[in-house]
Amino acid sequence: MPKDQFKTRLQIAKEKLSKKNLRDNSENTTSIGAAFKLSTELVSAVAVGAIIGFILDKTFGTKPWLIIIFFFVGVIAGIINVVKSAKKMQK
Repeated sequence: MPKDQFKTRLQIAKEKLSKKNLRDNSENTTSIGAAFKLSTELVSAVAVGAIIGFILDKTFGTKPWLIIIFFFVGVIAGIINVVKSAKKMQK
């Protein structure tokens, strides 16, 4: 086999391998990673809601009502975010 032909075949094989690796890396997400992403979105929304409620309660002296309200608003926002992300992951 001539040297030029071998280099050409080797180059083609390397390109195919690199394209396959790029495709696999971009499309392949592990289930633990997806679960971590969804749980983080839910927990962060609840935490932000509770913190905002706590700050407003302290400011206005309405303890514990605003904490409760913003906690549930955070829960609802978190669930909406999780549903949106889950739909996006299915596509």
